Amino acid sequence: MSTSTVWRFWVPPILWTALIFAASSASFSSAHTADWLATLINAIAGGPIAPDRFEVLHSAIRKAAHLTEYGILGALLLRAFRAESGRKWDIRWALAAVAISAAVAGLDEWHQLFVPSRTASPMDVLIDTIGAALAQVLFFKT
Repeated sequence: MSTSTVWRFWVPPILWTALIFAASSASFSSAHTADWLATLINAIAGGPIAPDRFEVLHSAIRKAAHLTEYGILGALLLRAFRAESGRKWDIRWALAAVAISAAVAGLDEWHQLFVPSRTASPMDVLIDTIGAALAQVLFFKT
């Protein structure tokens, strides 16, 4: 594998993983995202929404973010495994991409155990892994 191949195909998933780990900080905890997200949702809704409705929306948006960020990681990893082969999809690449994404998700949640304003959740690892798997399905269908 040439140096240009490494840079072109492997640096993006490595950088995306670094971004995921950076988002594991206290700055992106639920408590810290609630205020700006409430402002955004209230602006879209045209006024304040009930606190209980906001909590449901806030949680749903955060879970959708998990699904999306790991879907992107899964897609980037599949692209890296595929590299310049000319083939669009291979079950081995897809399984490897999902496995690596699941490992990153597990490490991310483990890290959150040590961040006071964060909580670790096995459910988040499952959601993350589903996001990576969905990306494989999308690539399979193209």
